[in-house]
Amino acid sequence: MAAAKKEMLELFRRELELCKVRKGETVAVLSVGDSLRDYATAFLAAARQLGATALDVNLEGKSTSVGDRMKEFGRNPLADNPKAMAKLKNADMVVDLLVASFSAQELEIRAAGARMLLVCEDFETLKRLSPTPALRDRTEAALRRLHKAKTFRFTNLVGTDVTYEFDGKYRPLMEYGYVAEPGRWDHWPAGLVANCARDGAVNGRVVMNEGDIVYPRMEFLATPVEFVIERGAVTRIKGGKEADDLRRWMDGYKDPRAYAVSHIGWGTHTGAEWSLKGIGMDGRSYYGNVLFSLGPNVEFGGTNDTACHLDLPMRGCSAWLDGERIIANGRLLPDDLRAVGF
Repeated sequence: MAAAKKEMLELFRRELELCKVRKGETVAVLSVGDSLRDYATAFLAAARQLGATALDVNLEGKSTSVGDRMKEFGRNPLADNPKAMAKLKNADMVVDLLVASFSAQELEIRAAGARMLLVCEDFETLKRLSPTPALRDRTEAALRRLHKAKTFRFTNLVGTDVTYEFDGKYRPLMEYGYVAEPGRWDHWPAGLVANCARDGAVNGRVVMNEGDIVYPRMEFLATPVEFVIERGAVTRIKGGKEADDLRRWMDGYKDPRAYAVSHIGWGTHTGAEWSLKGIGMDGRSYYGNVLFSLGPNVEFGGTNDTACHLDLPMRGCSAWLDGERIIANGRLLPDDLRAVGF
């Protein structure tokens, strides 16, 4: 047990070093109840080792699973806890073990200048997908391309053909697993880029293939499911039992905004596995995937805060930015986007 605690402390210290935590800073570790208390203890100790002031912001409340909290994007106890919010807004860095990300509270904390890191995957996944400067470099290159693009089109061999039109209204997102600049948010572990289209400017059809993933339902599809998209919203979901189950699950939120098309992008992490492990950052970050998403867009500067968030990573796709092919059947093509050896 002592060896395991030492390993966790060392890994978390390396992560905070990537985040440029230093003497004189304040690092707040946010958690609820007994959830991830071993992580909280290790992060607090690591921050102190680096000379920072460490604040344990542990909220009272029921200790629910991370998976359950991920199903309720944007909803968290901070909305009713002004004292905790004050501590977090005055910190230089917040380690988010609560899953306060994707909420109005997260945006408020970052607007105050705190950089914020979401950490909620299991420890073995954190180790395997530890971030590197090379991951950051190719993810930043991907963001630059996506930020300049006016269109993103992607296809696959089972019938997908959909186009997103961008106008600069929304701010694109990149995740490479650490935060070193004031106000920045990221998620450890992760490796991806994404952006949202102009309102109403997504049209076509997305056909998820057998073996593609449905998050947060944590399912591999057994048969293809088709989404018909008109003016930025899904108007029909076609297929067999899995399509029916998915439609009923979305309708259970009683919010028609669940059918809005959200972000689009691709995975950049060569260590990610095509799996249902943990909360699913492997599939979302999988190198060369296309990450199709429905639901909220608050993280991109939008107003859709529906709690129904579907992330739908797909393998074997091809994609174009402004007519330039950047992904061919799951393989990234441009030199600045492609990892060494891939």
